[in-house]
Amino acid sequence: MDKKQPTVYVVQDFGTKNISGARRFGEIKVLLPPNRQIVLSSAPTVSRLREGLNGFSDDDYLLLMGDPAAIGIACSIASNINGGKFKMLKWDRQEALYLPININLKYFGEYDEQSWRYPQWWG
Repeated sequence: MDKKQPTVYVVQDFGTKNISGARRFGEIKVLLPPNRQIVLSSAPTVSRLREGLNGFSDDDYLLLMGDPAAIGIACSIASNINGGKFKMLKWDRQEALYLPININLKYFGEYDEQSWRYPQWWG
């Protein structure tokens, strides 16, 4: 069985932002169009995000752009689909690149700031 190519799920299209640096992490898939706001009812957005994130796995990433409410919903859905785990990409302005962040909402171990290290590929 072939392993699927990782996907970078962009929560909401900004149109004006250059996200080409995220392509090194996988194929780009935009979940919501620009200017979509959650105002009176979240149900249509939840449905669209749930459909778009169907199949989210350990290999995939969320790129957190757009309406903060939609970002929160997307993180919740990805976590729900993938057993409490998801990865996101965070833009580092100083280095001008995306950094992957692993989230595990079911991990209850202790956090030791001294043991935290940059990923090996960081250099």
